[in-house]
Amino acid sequence: MKSKLLGAGLCLMLGAALPFVAADRAWSQDALKEVTLVIPNPSAINIFPVWVAIEEGYFEEEGLKVSVEAVDGSSQVLQAMTAGQADIGEPGPGPVLGARSRGVDVVFIYNLNPKSSFGIVVPTDSDYQSPADLKGKVIGVGTADGAEVAFARAILTSLDMTEGEDFTFLPVGDGGLATAAFLRGDIEAYAAATSDAAILTYRGQEVRDITPAEFQSYFGNGFAVLREYMDANPDVVEAFGKGLVRGTVFALDPANKEKTLEYAAIGNPQEGEDPEFASVMFDAVAERKLPVDSSLPWGYMPPEHWEAWHKSLQAAGALKEPLPDLTAAYTNDYIETWNEDVTR
Repeated sequence: MKSKLLGAGLCLMLGAALPFVAADRAWSQDALKEVTLVIPNPSAINIFPVWVAIEEGYFEEEGLKVSVEAVDGSSQVLQAMTAGQADIGEPGPGPVLGARSRGVDVVFIYNLNPKSSFGIVVPTDSDYQSPADLKGKVIGVGTADGAEVAFARAILTSLDMTEGEDFTFLPVGDGGLATAAFLRGDIEAYAAATSDAAILTYRGQEVRDITPAEFQSYFGNGFAVLREYMDANPDVVEAFGKGLVRGTVFALDPANKEKTLEYAAIGNPQEGEDPEFASVMFDAVAERKLPVDSSLPWGYMPPEHWEAWHKSLQAAGALKEPLPDLTAAYTNDYIETWNEDVTR
């Protein structure tokens, strides 16, 4: 597996400063359960709750030592999981349902991005006002089989457009590479993750999102495990979710934004080299972390949103037939435990 190591887990130095706390803890560094998390791109801001949970010691307090590695797209995330090279992954819902149709018993456990993480964007000064205007055009994507492809395909096929006839996807890479593709005229639109849209605008290619409103509830990448792993390690799933919820609550407090960006820069130093850009990107990503309904707990997955993904993937041809049991693709069983100590 080609991957870029982003972090080597937890390193909370309490000893001399808080010896009484360390003495009272039931766990020690040697007792921590090591967990490998694989993500589909190297951005640490995209997964800022994870880096907060690492650096604030939330995972450690739950008994976990979390290491983060990056690969290229949801397909490689799922490959790493099935190969036993990752305990937890961050794939998109489209690739998860596709994997399940091939017999991979992967289970989505945590809704990291309740609002859509993707959108179809076009240059601000273009004439395109809706995806229907892209008939006959080339649409850029980060990777050929990333979650953004499933999202864009669902939108375009809902308009009775056929891939290869009415539109074409062209893998051009993320962020800056997509900017270059626009400038060369290789693409007319781009299926962008939230972070990609922020990068495009920041680097001088201002874009407009023409995603139809009804697709905004098509949630984005979240955390998943193989069922075999979940059944064997329910304590890890419980601890991981608790750390994520605490990390999310901390990071979304405006008073903690600067500290959160410091933690993200530990995960990906390159993102932290330009504080202004990091701040803009954080604001865009943070909006996607908020539940569609503010009364819903962190990590929760509305069944109707899974139904929407399921139907759209069938319409797009990404699923040849309905899955026999869609509810097996996800679980909300841990939600109450994860959120029991959280006030909204």
